[in-house]
Parts: sequence; structure tokens; C-alpha cells
Amino acid sequence: MSAAEPAKFYLLSAPAHKEYPTARRTQAEATPVEMGALETANQRTIYKYIFNEGLPSCQLVMGLTQLKPGSVWNTMPSHVHDRRMEAYLYFNLPQGQRVLHLLGEPQETRPLWVSNEQAILSPPWSIHTGCGSSAYAFIWGMAGENLEYTDMDPVALADLR
Repeated sequence: MSAAEPAKFYLLSAPAHKEYPTARRTQAEATPVEMGALETANQRTIYKYIFNEGLPSCQLVMGLTQLKPGSVWNTMPSHVHDRRMEAYLYFNLPQGQRVLHLLGEPQETRPLWVSNEQAILSPPWSIHTGCGSSAYAFIWGMAGENLEYTDMDPVALADLR
């Protein structure tokens, strides 16, 4: 790090009803999950940091997703989390490239064009999925009553409007 390339911080928090010790988990210590396929343009590695089997938290689940070169979809099929909200921070998006982030109710989606280092907030009733003009990464964080990483309701492509 230098004055020309200073450190960048992203803070994400949620209310807590219990104290946990401060902890640090590096990417090498995270729990990686390989998802998707190059044929469907969504091959990616999901690094889970804060979740039931990882770092403990009261209401926060958090990780990082890195798309593989040639992949552009970050989450497909899109989905909702009925019992928690989700925030995305997009980064490593090359200069001039964008992510088309879709949000809203499945039958009434809305497009939002996102640049590098911009964040999206998604309420529990909203889908969230994105397609970039190049590969990118994003930090995702979910806050709510449920800490189960896999608790999501997928929405079929044919049901999106």
C-alpha cells in the first residue's frame, strides 16, 4: 500500500444481541465453493467467511464471489431471501465496464447499471442477480434472522419479467 494505491475498506454491520471475539479470516482460510459452469457463463468461486460453520455472528452472513474469466453472471438462477436482506459491493470491474444488476419483485424487475466499487441493497422481497460486461468480483453480506447460507428461494428464468 502506498499513497498512490491506498488501502480500501468496506464496512458491513448488523445489530447484535451477543458478543463474539474479534477475528480475522484470510482468503486462504475462507471456505471456497465452486459454482456454475463456463457453458452458462456463471463459473465462479464463492468464498464464505461469516456463516454458521465459519466465523460466528448474530445476524450477519458474509463472503466474496469471484467470477472466472469468460463468466459474467453472478447468481443464476436469481433468488430471494424471505428472512434477510442482502448487500453487494461490486469491485475488480475493469475501467469502462459495467454490471447490469437486476432487482425488484420477480414479476416486475428493474435494471440498474453498476460501476466499479458501487454497492446495491436488496430487501428480502427483491431478486438479485447481475450480468457484467466482463468478469468481476463482489462482496455479499446478508443480515436477518436466518444465518443459513443456503436459505434462498430460486426464481426460474421463465418467471422473470
